[in-house]
Amino acid sequence: MASKRVAVIGASGYGGLQTLRLLHEHPGLEVSFLGGERSSGKRWSELVPFLPLAGDPVVQTPDPAAIAEQADFAVLSLPNGLAAQLVPPLLERGVRVVDLSADYRYSSLAQWQEVYSGEAGQLSRADAHLCAEAVYGLPEWQPEQIHSARLVAAPGCFPTASLLGLLPFLKQGLIDTRGIVIDAKTGTSGGGRAAKEHLLLAECSEAVSPYGVVGHRHTSEIEQLATRVAGHEIQLQFTPHLMPMVRGLLATIYCRLRDPGLTAEDCGTLLASAYRQAPCVEVLPVGTYPSTKWVRQTNRALLSVQLDPRTDQLIVMVAIDNLIKGQAGQGVQCLNLMAGLEATTGLPLLPFYP
Repeated sequence: MASKRVAVIGASGYGGLQTLRLLHEHPGLEVSFLGGERSSGKRWSELVPFLPLAGDPVVQTPDPAAIAEQADFAVLSLPNGLAAQLVPPLLERGVRVVDLSADYRYSSLAQWQEVYSGEAGQLSRADAHLCAEAVYGLPEWQPEQIHSARLVAAPGCFPTASLLGLLPFLKQGLIDTRGIVIDAKTGTSGGGRAAKEHLLLAECSEAVSPYGVVGHRHTSEIEQLATRVAGHEIQLQFTPHLMPMVRGLLATIYCRLRDPGLTAEDCGTLLASAYRQAPCVEVLPVGTYPSTKWVRQTNRALLSVQLDPRTDQLIVMVAIDNLIKGQAGQGVQCLNLMAGLEATTGLPLLPFYP
């Protein structure tokens, strides 16, 4: 089978760089176009000397017509609000899109505008129909829809970890849907490659700090799919923390079981059954708790559960690499499904340890 051609737009950011690394020797996908605004006209070696690409291509302005001539798929790794300017003309030209930003994660454009209006500035959008059409790109939950989709919105790293741990229990109706709490911790690369004061080494080293304690933008993203799976509205408490590490994400979910007779082993069996066909998800034995180092540089998600019989509190723990399974790897996993390939093709599953 001939390789499918992929355009990577926003190639020099963390999401673009990770995508290019994963596609570098991919057996079924090849990079055919590099796009960027500020980097347009520059040789790749000028921008990223540490990741050589065959032919040392020139980064081009992301013109939809030029992209359509050279690519079957496009991965967009752009600031929120900008992908929506490219997606409609790309789809019109037959290019299938995986968007790593938040522009199509909400099925309602009005909800996206409410959550992201400040960050995306005054960019106008008239693509509510595409928001409704886009498939939420969590491969473990809707692989068939991703396979046939024109437009896939890859989830954020926090929602990926949180939903993988939460959804099996919501689907089976095993937990009280009131009082769900998600405590999540991530490395500094989650803030992107652009310079930000709070991510300077002197600011974040030797420190742990919460942020977005009330109303974090990923809260409603998690609630959207949780509501869809549960069949009724879900509200939950989500608190992210910045950790003094470059990559990795650990989400710890607290909720109460409806049936006090269930054991931790029962809950672990439920998770294992839910993900028995999911090669990128592994459920650890009860009492073995995941570490971010165990998933570093991989597209794996490690899950574990514990139950406190004193409080009937279920604790679900999920570790992922925020740049791979939480971003670029998940995007490539979606590309694989869209191209008719095995979901894990070209994806690393063994960690760089220690």
